[in-house]
Amino acid sequence: MEFLTLNTGTKMPLEGFGVFQIPDAAQCEQVVYDAIKTGYRLLDTAASYMNEEAVGKGVKRALADGLTTREELFITTKVWVQDAKSEETAYEAVKSSLAKLDMSYVDLILLHQPMGDYFAAYRGIEKAYKEGLAKAVGVANFYPAILANLCENVDVIPAVNQVELHPFFVQAKALENMKAYGMAP
Repeated sequence: MEFLTLNTGTKMPLEGFGVFQIPDAAQCEQVVYDAIKTGYRLLDTAASYMNEEAVGKGVKRALADGLTTREELFITTKVWVQDAKSEETAYEAVKSSLAKLDMSYVDLILLHQPMGDYFAAYRGIEKAYKEGLAKAVGVANFYPAILANLCENVDVIPAVNQVELHPFFVQAKALENMKAYGMAP
């Protein structure tokens, strides 16, 4: 498996398994377990997917069956900005996600969208990072100008900007901007 070293020193697998649009808890738990059994080590969820609890159960089951160790897994979740209207509510949203996942930390916590007071929300996830609740922090769906503005005004540069990328949507300027700030797409 190939890895990318993030700006925090954390190693992130280049391939992952996302659980967007798997709202059925039993099905989500099973597909997470099966993904780990198949060899996936990066799992991606979000508070807005409403399946963090099922992801946590799938991970816990895979760990109990000896399929992997927690140290070999890379768990990503996202805080939804509407749930993070201030620094404190963003911080509490991280803690809520950890409780649902039944984990003491995640490897990467992302701010899901640049809406509302995303500066305050980002400060909340920075606080969680500084307390060891995440090994890295980042953002999702931030366009170049918004990302540059954020990066120029925060203590912790995002490790990742999770964006849509494929041959029909290359986003060259976004990739160039992320590279300039030392982050991964």
